[in-house]
Amino acid sequence: MTRHQNITTNNALTFTKRPAHERGKADFGWLKSAHSFSFGQYYDPAHLGFGNLIVINDDLVAGGKGFGQHPHKNAEIFSYVMGGALEHKDSMGNGSVVSEGGVQYMSAGSGVTHSEFNPSQTDEMRFLQVWLLPEVENTTPTYETIHLTPSDKDGTLKLFLSKDGRDGSMKSQADASVYASTLNGDQTITQELSAGRKAWVQVADGSVRVNDVALNKGDGLAIDGTGTLTFDQGQDAEFLFFDLAP
Repeated sequence: MTRHQNITTNNALTFTKRPAHERGKADFGWLKSAHSFSFGQYYDPAHLGFGNLIVINDDLVAGGKGFGQHPHKNAEIFSYVMGGALEHKDSMGNGSVVSEGGVQYMSAGSGVTHSEFNPSQTDEMRFLQVWLLPEVENTTPTYETIHLTPSDKDGTLKLFLSKDGRDGSMKSQADASVYASTLNGDQTITQELSAGRKAWVQVADGSVRVNDVALNKGDGLAIDGTGTLTFDQGQDAEFLFFDLAP
């Protein structure tokens, strides 16, 4: 089985595909998870992260279940809700319920404990949990949420997390700009990848093409180099785009 699909284009960009079926898997009954990078009981030295992006877990949580109080330190963590709702409580006194289209973000900094639960007793909920490494450690922990409407993401890259908090995005301690998008039909998006940066695409739903690389639900794509990225041929596509520190 081929573990990597490498493509070098004529604009000095190198693509490494991370197929959905090759991700690590976990099934605890109440939780079914797919790990793009090594996490928990899944360890693969070939997939320890990409730049300062170290965790992408695609989690499906049964009704009434979730993650009890547990600690984090020096990690920038966000939960991108794909379906259902996610309830958060933490040692800073924050509490919220975020539904589909919402994002919960926590800068763990010097240390925080939190819990995440599915507040519905009957419906499953799905979310992507992502961890980024901060530039500076042991900062004061923070928590924030944002809601992205369908129109926010339609045919465009909607910035929702960034180092400088620009364009109404949540401000992170990580050197990363994170975007959400949906793409359908003849919609096309172009984005420049600057020298000294890296990029990752994670397809949450549907299918999309990035510079002639076809991606389906659950696939990831690591991008190195400099040049223009083109997103097209979306079919009910929803994806995250990460512009990352080298």
